[in-house]
Amino acid sequence: MRITDIHITPIAVSDPPLLNAAGLHAPYALRVIIEVVSDENVYGLGELPGGADVVADLEAIRPRVMGHDPFQMSALAESIAAHFGHQGANRPGHMSGPGHAALARRRAERAFAGVEVACLDLAGKAIGRPVCDLLGGKVRDRVPFSAYLFYKYAGAGGELGFGLDATATGWAAARQAQALTPDGIVAQAQAMCESFGFKSIKLKGGVFEPQIEVDTILALRQTFGPQIPLRLDPNAIWSVETAIKYGKQLEGVLEYYEDPTRTQAGMATVAQALTIPLATNMCTVAFEDIPNAVRLGSEGIILSDHHFWGGARASLELARICRVFGRGLSMHSNSHVGISLRAMAHLASAVPNLSFACDTHYPWQSDEVLVGGRLAFDDGCLVIGKAPGLGVELDRAALVRLHDNYLRCGLERRDDELEMQKVQPGWTFAETRW
Repeated sequence: MRITDIHITPIAVSDPPLLNAAGLHAPYALRVIIEVVSDENVYGLGELPGGADVVADLEAIRPRVMGHDPFQMSALAESIAAHFGHQGANRPGHMSGPGHAALARRRAERAFAGVEVACLDLAGKAIGRPVCDLLGGKVRDRVPFSAYLFYKYAGAGGELGFGLDATATGWAAARQAQALTPDGIVAQAQAMCESFGFKSIKLKGGVFEPQIEVDTILALRQTFGPQIPLRLDPNAIWSVETAIKYGKQLEGVLEYYEDPTRTQAGMATVAQALTIPLATNMCTVAFEDIPNAVRLGSEGIILSDHHFWGGARASLELARICRVFGRGLSMHSNSHVGISLRAMAHLASAVPNLSFACDTHYPWQSDEVLVGGRLAFDDGCLVIGKAPGLGVELDRAALVRLHDNYLRCGLERRDDELEMQKVQPGWTFAETRW
């Protein structure tokens, strides 16, 4: 079997005005859909966080993907790494040295991750087996996900922008409602958990003065009780001192404390001062970061992401390392559609030591590129069935519509700072705000 074609399609999906430490989500989130087609007329799907730079990288590796056997992933990974590793080497005006090497490696890992999932989907369909079986087989049939809460302005994203749909009810109403206070977040959590059945809750912090966010967590605890695990993610915008001060109020309350401060050294200092487990997807983000993380004790939980760790098989290697060094493991999320969500679920179903429910932004999105529309959570979980590949098919009319969104919206990359400035003129991102 050989790959005879690859289709690379940037799309824009509606995204509400969600607040975070970097600013504000634009009305559209960008993704790239990857379709590889074999000489047996079987196709496989992948998805990556999008933008013009991702499209350019994927187009650049097209010649290396064409003609390749979709079962020979190790060779393809080496070929893609060689493409990015050779760029700029010994050429005047091009960055070189360790910084260039790290950037090239991350671009290669990102590009390969999207192509790898598409090839796994293709290979699974070709042999009639689900993707999880190509990753070693299932250890769980149901993959749990967590409610992901955001402070937000009123609005639903997409063509609605900051407008409101007065006819909406249930989660659709909560999805467009303003949530800038602890009470607003509690109402958001109640609607999300009731609609999707999630059994744990994460709050994206780093937006308001820390005591407000601590009070929000405490309000969630009072409402949901100790049986619902809670997580707080200030996105590393707090100083070490602030992270310790406010973390003390949350001991015995949080399941884990995600990236309260920057750098492995800073995280290690916070970890030593608190009894709460620390999690990260910001200070330990690549395999080369792990030795220093272990030496310092910077975190107890790594939030993996196959889009950025070099794909699904690399994520299984990360899982083995976490087991060896006593680290917990879960999954980070971004504003994805169902291809990434199914890829996450298949990977999670094959990881024995997945310690915590995975993150997902999926309830915040309303668009989809799959036949049958939006994927359904069953009591907070995605069920892994026996359908071949990822178990999904591409809705080509929806793909055309969402690609048209991309062309019309004018966005080529994510820029939360610029979007925030539209609401608060002069607002600028600060690495440490409190």
